[in-house]
Amino acid sequence: MKRSPELSPLSHDHHKALAIAQRLRRAEDADVSKTAAAFFDYWRDHGAHHFRIEEEILLPGWVDGDAAADRALAGRMADEHLEIRIAVRRLECGDPSRDALRELGGLLERHVRFEERELFPQIEAGLDPRTIAALGERIECAERAG
Repeated sequence: MKRSPELSPLSHDHHKALAIAQRLRRAEDADVSKTAAAFFDYWRDHGAHHFRIEEEILLPGWVDGDAAADRALAGRMADEHLEIRIAVRRLECGDPSRDALRELGGLLERHVRFEERELFPQIEAGLDPRTIAALGERIECAERAG
């Protein structure tokens, strides 16, 4: 699906998330430590910051700029972010297992697919050109500050 230029930085981040999600889903007992380390590198360098941009810039910009914004979709995104953060915290606080890595990979993949297939199209359709342009500038600035 062709993404608007304003949301394309977030979609590029999603490609990274899908790559690490695939690695997590394919984790084997022999490579749990390496896979967990790769995930934590991703999370530290990209994932946590990406979530903050979506929570602090994208969602408020959409809901404020679109009177018909589907707050249930916004709530679903926030709920899924919370579930992923909980899974990350559990990994940080204990010895990661193959099953825990695979579960996190599934959560992350489903979440990205939801955003790309359902949430982002709603945002793009609901915002007028000036509002989405301003939102895109804020996203781009936050990405650079990352």
